[in-house]
Amino acid sequence: MTQKSVTPSNERTGGQLRRGLKARHMTMISLGGAIGTGLFLASGTAIHDAGPGGALLAYFLIGIMVYFLVTSLGEMATYMPVSGTFSTYASRFVDPSFGFAIGWNYWYNWAITIAAELSAATLIMKYWFPHSPSILWSALFLAIMLGLNLLSVKGYGESEYWFAIIKIITVIVFIVVGVLMIIGIVGGKAVGFSNFTAGDAPFHGGFLTVLGVFMAAGFSFQGTELVGIAAGESENPKENVPRAVRTIFWRILFFYILAIFVIGMLIPFNDGKLAISDIEQITMSPFTIVFEKVGIAFAASVMNAVILTSVLSAGNSGMYASTRMLWVLAKEGKAPKFLSKLSGRGVPVPALLMTAAFGLLAFLASFFGEGQVYIWLLNASGMAGFIAWLGIAISHYRFRKAYLAQGNSLSDLPYRAKWFPFGPIFALILCAIVIVGQGYFAFSEDGIDWMTLAASYIGIPLFLVFWLGYKWKYKTKVLKPEECVIDHPMDE
Repeated sequence: MTQKSVTPSNERTGGQLRRGLKARHMTMISLGGAIGTGLFLASGTAIHDAGPGGALLAYFLIGIMVYFLVTSLGEMATYMPVSGTFSTYASRFVDPSFGFAIGWNYWYNWAITIAAELSAATLIMKYWFPHSPSILWSALFLAIMLGLNLLSVKGYGESEYWFAIIKIITVIVFIVVGVLMIIGIVGGKAVGFSNFTAGDAPFHGGFLTVLGVFMAAGFSFQGTELVGIAAGESENPKENVPRAVRTIFWRILFFYILAIFVIGMLIPFNDGKLAISDIEQITMSPFTIVFEKVGIAFAASVMNAVILTSVLSAGNSGMYASTRMLWVLAKEGKAPKFLSKLSGRGVPVPALLMTAAFGLLAFLASFFGEGQVYIWLLNASGMAGFIAWLGIAISHYRFRKAYLAQGNSLSDLPYRAKWFPFGPIFALILCAIVIVGQGYFAFSEDGIDWMTLAASYIGIPLFLVFWLGYKWKYKTKVLKPEECVIDHPMDE
C-alpha cells in the first residue's frame, strides 16, 4: 500500500455527519466534560494528601497544560473541522500509523469510560435504593445513553447542555456559600485562613504527594478535548470552536481553583472525611460537608443527584466521542467498512452499537474474577487519555510546521493558538511526566509492587502494538512537512 492510500483525505460529499451543534452546545460540551466526580469527590482527597496549597499548585499547572492543549486543538479544528480530530490530524501531520494508534486508543479510552460510568451510576442509585438489583440500573442508564445518541447529534448536544448547566449551578452555589462562610456572613464564626495555614497545611507531604495530585488532576480535566470531536458537527466551526476555546480555560480554572480554595479554607486538610473519594461515600464529599455545615437540608441527596448527572454526562459523552472516532476510522479504512454507515438522521448507528456493546462487555467483566479484568481495563483507559493529549501536542506542532512549509500565511488561519511553539512543547513535556510518573506509588520501602506497576502502564504497550503493528504492515513513515495533507478550510 502506498503512502497516499493510508493517508486518505476526509470526503466532503456523501455520508457525512450533520452539523447540528450550536455555539451554546459547543461551550457546554467542553465545559461540562471537565466538571465531574474529579471535582465533586476527588478534590477532597487531593487536599488531604498535598494540603490546600499543594492541591492548588497541581490543579493550576494541569490547568495551564490543558489551556495549551485546547488552543492547539482549537487551531486545527477550526481550520479543519473533522470528527476524527486527533486520529485524522496525527495521520496527516505525523505518520498514518501514529494516527491509527491514536484513533483506536481514543475509542478504547471512552468506550471503557461508558463501562465505568455504568458501574458508578449503579452505586449512586444504591444510595436511594440499597436493595435494588444492579443490572436494573445499568440496563436503564445504558438505554438512556444509547437513546440520546441514537436521536441525532442535537439530542446529544441538548442533553450535554442541561447536564452541564446543573453542574455549573452547583459549583457556583458552592463557591458563593463557601465564601460567605469564610467571612462569617453565614454558618457562624468566620474561619478566615485558619485551616489554610495551620501547621504544614499549605504544602503537606512533600514533592511526591504533589506529584500524585498532579496526575489525579490530569484525570479530572480529561474531557475538555471533546470540543475537537464536536467541531466536525458544529453549525459554524469557524466561529463556534474559537468561542468555546477562548472561554473554556478561564471557566474551568475558575471553577476548580476557587472550589479547591474554598474547601481548603473551610475543612482542615487532615480531616479524615476528605481522604474518602469513593462514589459510595457521598456523605464524605467536600461539597456535601460544606452544604451540611451551612444547614442545607438533604445536602447528601442533592449532591448524590448532581453526581448522578455528572456520571450520566460522562457516559453520554463517552458514547458520542468513541462512536465518532470509530466512524472516522472506518471512513479512512482503519476499521471495518460497515462501521462507516450513517442513519437518515446522520447518526453512525453501527459504530454506536459496537461502542455500546464493548462498554457493556467491559461492565459485565466487573462481575468476574473480583473485577480484576475490569480494573486492568480502567487503568489502560486512564493512560489512554494522556496519550491522546500527547498526540494533540505533537500534531499541532507538526501542523504549524507543515502549514508554513507549504507557503501558507498564519494570518489566514481562522483561529491561531498563542505562544507557539512553547505551548505544545510545554504540554507535551507535562503529559510525558504524567505518563512516566503513573506508577510511582508502586515503589515503596518494602520493594516494588509489580502488579500495580503493570496495571499502571498497561496502556503503553497496547498503544505501541497498534502503532508499530500498522507501521510494520503498511511500511508507513514519518511525513515531511511538505508531504502533509493540509486541506483548505471547510466551508460547509
